[in-house]
Amino acid sequence: MQPKAPMTETTMHLPPPTSTADRGTGPLGWLAAIWGVGGVVLLLGNAVARLAPMAVEAIRGPLGFLEWGSLVACVAFMGFFEGYRGFQLGFSPRVVSRAVHLARQPRPALVLLAPLFCMGLVHASRKRLTVSWILTAGIVGLVIAVRQVPQPWRGILDAGVVVGLSWGIVAILAFGLRALAGRPPAMQVELPRR
Repeated sequence: MQPKAPMTETTMHLPPPTSTADRGTGPLGWLAAIWGVGGVVLLLGNAVARLAPMAVEAIRGPLGFLEWGSLVACVAFMGFFEGYRGFQLGFSPRVVSRAVHLARQPRPALVLLAPLFCMGLVHASRKRLTVSWILTAGIVGLVIAVRQVPQPWRGILDAGVVVGLSWGIVAILAFGLRALAGRPPAMQVELPRR
């Protein structure tokens, strides 16, 4: 089995920079990248801030053996599947890759919608739009359902989500810093076909 070739700007659908403005060094490019990544981080941070008090309330207990075991299992499960697999391997590098693309080729309408663009909710391939919107709808449905769960179980679930979302925030910031250092993530931007 041959190892996969590393993704280049061509395979990521990022055109090579041809001018100073195209590299994202122009004010609109910087604004697009900061607003895109910052908006996503603020959205996730807001969710963490709203869910953390419920998780803390549950942890303060009193919790029995079953509840403590469930808390540990939920945090481990969400840390791995939501934090590592969902955010670190997929969502976070995609957010930063799309922000880099937008910084290099800022368009006023997309700069305005930069957080949505970075999340793949606008101006993306049909597949990316479908996956992103279905995931968003599923998350909203799950949030509504979890609100009906009584404590301490709601707080136990919220603790897992807080860990996963916090992992995602850290991953986005880490990928963003690497991109600023000239090493953007090798993730496809998934733009619509022309």
